[in-house]
Amino acid sequence: MILTGPWPGLRQPFFFLLSSQHSHRICPHPGHQPKECFFRLEATENGQNLTSPGYPVAYPCKSRCQWQIRASENNAISVKFHSFHIEDDCSDDFVSIFDSLSPDDSQAITHQCGKRPPSNPLEVVSSGNIMLINFITDTDVSHPGFVAEYKAIPLMNVKKCGEVLSNNSGVLTSPLHPSFYPPAVDCKWTIKVPAGMKVRLKFTTFRMKEPGVDVRVCHKDYVEIMGTKYCGEMSTLSVTSTTNTLDVMFHSDESDTDKGFRAEFSAYDPKNPCPSKFACNSGICIGKELQCDGWNDCGDMSDEMKCKCAKDQFACGNGLCKPKLWECDSVNDCGDWSDETRCSEYPHLLNLADCPVFYWLKTCFHSGTCLHPTAATGICSDYSFKCANEECVNKVNAECDRVNDCADKSDETGCDCGTRPYKLNRIVGGQNAELGEWPWQVSLHFLTYGHVCGASIISDTWLLSAAHCFVTNDPVNHIASNWQTYSGMHDQYKQDDVQRRPLKRIISHPDYNRMTFDYDIALLELSEPLKFTDTIRPICLPAPSHVFPAGMSCWVTGWGALREGGQKARILQKAQVKIINDTVCNTVTEGQVTSRMLCSGFLAGGVDACQGDSGGPLVCFEESGKWFQVGIVSWGEGCARRYKPGVYTRLTKLRAWIKKETKI
Repeated sequence: MILTGPWPGLRQPFFFLLSSQHSHRICPHPGHQPKECFFRLEATENGQNLTSPGYPVAYPCKSRCQWQIRASENNAISVKFHSFHIEDDCSDDFVSIFDSLSPDDSQAITHQCGKRPPSNPLEVVSSGNIMLINFITDTDVSHPGFVAEYKAIPLMNVKKCGEVLSNNSGVLTSPLHPSFYPPAVDCKWTIKVPAGMKVRLKFTTFRMKEPGVDVRVCHKDYVEIMGTKYCGEMSTLSVTSTTNTLDVMFHSDESDTDKGFRAEFSAYDPKNPCPSKFACNSGICIGKELQCDGWNDCGDMSDEMKCKCAKDQFACGNGLCKPKLWECDSVNDCGDWSDETRCSEYPHLLNLADCPVFYWLKTCFHSGTCLHPTAATGICSDYSFKCANEECVNKVNAECDRVNDCADKSDETGCDCGTRPYKLNRIVGGQNAELGEWPWQVSLHFLTYGHVCGASIISDTWLLSAAHCFVTNDPVNHIASNWQTYSGMHDQYKQDDVQRRPLKRIISHPDYNRMTFDYDIALLELSEPLKFTDTIRPICLPAPSHVFPAGMSCWVTGWGALREGGQKARILQKAQVKIINDTVCNTVTEGQVTSRMLCSGFLAGGVDACQGDSGGPLVCFEESGKWFQVGIVSWGEGCARRYKPGVYTRLTKLRAWIKKETKI
């Protein structure tokens, strides 16, 4: 049942007085005038629907709506939002859900805004038989709103959690996971494995974020293991027991719930905890080749302690071993600057800590002077941002940072790019991308061969890819009509909401060299413009002055082979890699890189792009909230080999050519 009108005869509830300071604002469209609505609903076992006013067209601005939901005794209330799309600023428009019939912050279940993909719906449960949903709107820009299904579920199903687990392996989750766990719940799991064995517990998802909570204390919602409390959002968490028994306690208080956790446990022999692998103190196992390689693969640095440095390594002042290639490369690899303080080549840099890593440009490294965001304008160099009026701004990464640095505001034009409309979960250690996570990713299909290369969306009519996908021994590869582009694709076997466009024109860089892969870039013009959606959006292109410092974490995506010589992936894959210093890049590639190339990956190997990823984007997230494309997957020796990182086309060096050809 879809309800659209207010409860008969009801006067304005007290909570409509909220946000009265915005009463001077006027709704821009006559049909979007303020709306006040109130509903009393009875939840039953059969699901019923409730919708925001105006759904699915657009909700009105300055609306105040409230749904009071009751269920019979011994039942709780479950609400699942099948569609959720409101303003992505919770100070303007938001949905608040309470574990009571009054908007009491001490009993708030959650406070949400933005847009959620089908793969990550908002689903909450009350701790008793009452719930309140408030919907407050203020912004002049309307969105479709939401539709939600509410129903009664047995209270015993909500409170049921915790048990004794005696298998050698298994899974435990927070109550109702992956839905939000309910308020006011306490659970205890006891994991028992055979005598002489121990328990390894690894969390694959962990999210218990609450406003204002110190994650070092965890005084609200938490998981407690062996006397330690864990809360917040974690990308890695592994624990090992000291005996053959491990207790896991979960506690949620009366307010602010979240997705919770999923954890896998297994029994292991403490005499041989990681057969043929290295055992981290954190309890996880890693390949032995990753031990003492200079990278914190364990997460707790246990793989980098007590190391005897190899011939191709040097010892940091803090005892860590790092590759000799990292000495004097302007990056604080050791963490104590000891790799940068014995550099006779640059004796004038006595205190590198005075030159923050993020602002290390070549002018900084060679002169000892850093360009700072507050530097005066007017002094032009290769590292200045050039405004449309020819003014120069000496600020690192001035474009699209939400600050007007140019007098003509040209640094903030064309910035409707590099955003992901959907709110997405963080999956610990996952490699499958979520739907809408990389909305600029494109799959290129050649004739009847299926997916061959990747590309990225830079406008509604232009894509960016690698020249080597098209310039081959066979001229048919450069015929535009032989290619089909698929935007918004996630699964190669599914084409729901995917936009297919034939190519109209292929422009490979005229200086592309098939022997060296220099200038490995191609522009693809579409035969018909794309319609931007939640899963189809352009990536931001960096200005020539944009800096992506060594060590910066970025992401490469594609449907390429999952391992060297393996089959191509069906689901879009993602991998986090690091930008590698140019000097190191040139050394490990034996001098094969040009200024139009950059390296990204890990010198230890293990993570890399592979065959079929060619032409796809390497993207980095900036503090401004925008994603920028730093490179194009170009070439490499094998896939994920040690000391053989991936090589990418460097876009900052080719930005002028892109603008010349596309006017973007």
